[in-house]
Amino acid sequence: MATLLIWTDDGTTLTIIDSHQVEDGDQATIDELFEDAAERDGADSGCAFDVDRHSDAVQRTYEEYARPFGLALVDAVEGHEPTTY
Repeated sequence: MATLLIWTDDGTTLTIIDSHQVEDGDQATIDELFEDAAERDGADSGCAFDVDRHSDAVQRTYEEYARPFGLALVDAVEGHEPTTY
């Protein structure tokens, strides 16, 4: 299983708006979930991480997509706060 996180990015804050458990490599399901979130909530991007826990995927999102661009990260799904250093 993988954890798919979907988010919006307003240039200052990356906000996680959806989280789903998906089968590894199930691109059709990932595409469908992203398209749904884009239509419903204006999702900008997403990534499926090879981790089982939502909190681990949030940490990876912070490290790989938010911190390098100086963005704050808000987890609107479960409220997890990533470890910053």
